[in-house]
Amino acid sequence: MDTKKRRLSIKLTQEDFDKIHRKAEQANKNITDYVTTTCLGKEIVIITGLAEVLKELKAVGRNLNQIAVLAHSGRITAVNLTGVQEEMVTINSHLKDILERRRWSA
Repeated sequence: MDTKKRRLSIKLTQEDFDKIHRKAEQANKNITDYVTTTCLGKEIVIITGLAEVLKELKAVGRNLNQIAVLAHSGRITAVNLTGVQEEMVTINSHLKDILERRRWSA
């Protein structure tokens, strides 16, 4: 990787500097990396709200695993997956919300 040897100095209002600093923090980047990335036309994608979706997805996975274990052991022969289907609808709804937030913030 090339070491950074060139310096670029610009003047900003305090308000603009604060906005850039806040956006860099949200992107989990330092100001230099954030400004370089955005000025070179590269997109920075910040996805929030995945913790709840992952929690729900893990719950569905555990339920399906329990069903598979019961089916393989012969303890069940038919399964009502209504609950799993409802959870998948909820997860899909959360993912759509996250996608919409990303579209508006881009």
